[in-house]
Amino acid sequence: MDSPDRNCLCCRRTFLGRGIASLGLLGLNALLDPRLFAADSKGVVNPLHHPAKAKRVIFLYQAGGPSHLETFDYKPKLAEMNGQPMPDSLTKGQQIAQLQGKQLTCFGPQHKFRKFGKSGQEICELFPHIGGVADDICIVRSMWTEQINHDPAHTIMNTGSIIAGRPSMGSWIFYGLGAEAEDLPGFVVLLSSGRGGQNQPLSARQWSAGLLPSRFQGVKLNSMGDPVLYIKNPGGVSPTIQRESMDAINALNREQSATLQDPEIQTRIAQYEMAFKMQTSVPGLVDMSQEPKEVLDLYGAQPGDGSFASNCLLARRLAERGVRFIQLYHRDWDHHSAVKANVVLKAEEVDRATAALITDLKRRGMLDDTLIVWGGEFGRTPMSQGGDGRDHHIKGFSFVLAGGGIKGGLSYGSTDDFGYAAQENPVSVHDFHATMLHLLGIDHKRLFVKFQGLDVRLTGISGDVVKDILV
Repeated sequence: MDSPDRNCLCCRRTFLGRGIASLGLLGLNALLDPRLFAADSKGVVNPLHHPAKAKRVIFLYQAGGPSHLETFDYKPKLAEMNGQPMPDSLTKGQQIAQLQGKQLTCFGPQHKFRKFGKSGQEICELFPHIGGVADDICIVRSMWTEQINHDPAHTIMNTGSIIAGRPSMGSWIFYGLGAEAEDLPGFVVLLSSGRGGQNQPLSARQWSAGLLPSRFQGVKLNSMGDPVLYIKNPGGVSPTIQRESMDAINALNREQSATLQDPEIQTRIAQYEMAFKMQTSVPGLVDMSQEPKEVLDLYGAQPGDGSFASNCLLARRLAERGVRFIQLYHRDWDHHSAVKANVVLKAEEVDRATAALITDLKRRGMLDDTLIVWGGEFGRTPMSQGGDGRDHHIKGFSFVLAGGGIKGGLSYGSTDDFGYAAQENPVSVHDFHATMLHLLGIDHKRLFVKFQGLDVRLTGISGDVVKDILV
């Protein structure tokens, strides 16, 4: 054969061999887990397991562990006992991070609380804007988790497991529901930091796809400068040349895929195409010049400054464009000292923007199908550390939820009188994940992949939907 077309350069034996190998792969795929090769646009949960209340999630992740005692869980008994020994009945034999073996002293709330809205929800007075949307939010005061140090606590909150290599919740949702946007990733991550706390590092594996195909991992957009590195073509490279280059690369990738039958090659092809589309979509996404001044003032945003406020506004724009899971990490909540002064600084950074996002989505008719989550990896101790700080705490802390099928104006669950342990209606991390998936139309027990002979789920082997907080 003297045809220049390499696709024709195979004998009958090779053709039949490759054809049979491909059929064998399809059969093996069906026996193992056919959903691993599902198209991005549809997702593997098609149709949905039940009617969905939410289409997307915006998780306002407060990294470092916000103190529930200076935000959403007022404890007058703890205030009354300030400076006195913590009752042994609560703390004896309990896991405590850096206070182990030390005298445990009650450390009362450092700021006043007051009631907001018709619902009368008690919120720290440092958060008046969130208080202004009190009737739109549900405060879950009975969260608890298993890991007391930052990295493993982030890992279980994001992946449902402390085992490295498990998919993040954003990846599970993207995998399960697919993408709505054709020119943006289905899962986007934004990072910010500010004042008033230790800036703990965040590992990229917190938004990894883990054992799922890598196309489902989160894509981090930079909050300052170019949102994506190399988003612009170098000098002398026109869009036409770029398109031709992409076509040539993908043709080679498709040829390699046909030979090796490696699904990651298909991921590579898809990501090259996505990167090309993002060169057009991302500049328009981050261009805030068309946003009215009233909107910028609502959020307290200065576009391009990398702040939490600007990221909240960007999150709304991402949601409008069909991104399925948007996660904002705001750091510096690790208050081992000076918690009173530092919470003031953090409240200044997040209070207005959080409330603005809820308000903005509501008036655009998007709050009903957008689930907003506000919270961190754990809470802080009701005992003092170094006299004016709080240590890590896993037994009880608070989350705020809004929109997407959540009852507004509701305070759910409680900790004991000292804010030490979840007491009434405790909610685990797996319960939270199960509830989030439920609101998206997914039965958490039915979203899994086979891995090393096991059914791997976001919720592991536990997790119950918290039905009392649902509309």
